[in-house]
Amino acid sequence: MNQTRLFVLTLALAATAAAQVAEISASGGVSRLTNRDLGSLTTDASGKGNDLELRDGFRMGFRLTLNNWRYFGHEVGYAYSRTQLRDNTSAPAVDYGTAIHQGFYDFLIYGTKEGKPVRPFAAGGGHFSNYQWPGQSVSQGGGSMKFGFNYGGGVKVKVTEMFMIRFDVRQYQNGKPFDLPQQNGLLRQTEISAGFGLRL
Repeated sequence: MNQTRLFVLTLALAATAAAQVAEISASGGVSRLTNRDLGSLTTDASGKGNDLELRDGFRMGFRLTLNNWRYFGHEVGYAYSRTQLRDNTSAPAVDYGTAIHQGFYDFLIYGTKEGKPVRPFAAGGGHFSNYQWPGQSVSQGGGSMKFGFNYGGGVKVKVTEMFMIRFDVRQYQNGKPFDLPQQNGLLRQTEISAGFGLRL
């Protein structure tokens, strides 16, 4: 009986492995931020919750995808967002260039099965975002790390058996960076991107 179960399990795993399709893709687009006030620069009553705020910017990233079921898959990736940190305490306000580094995982649910030329999908998962203070770099070990959740969707279009294009809209939510006074709510970052990929 145990040998029969082992045999059936081996066949099931082999069938699953044979059906796996891997993808690697690169994307670019915009990063839009809402509830982006980061807090006050002082601890007394003179400070305001919008002394500092993050601005919209552009986003570049790559994704590795494993579609190991007909309608389901997994995706991990990295994205770099270029943004501005605005100091509203001076007149006029001053912008400083800065960056957001992001790593993420998403579980994918497809609207059509593997092999179809057009595959709309929904995605949800977790991520971390590392926010750089202007003048610092992630290689120096600086930045403010925040963990959160993300969700969204998109569509993948198979151009050939090997090449595809994709369009994504995702929202990433996490705590606000730098732990300043008078912070409230979650920072929301919306990705709108298009990309090109390889099916392996």
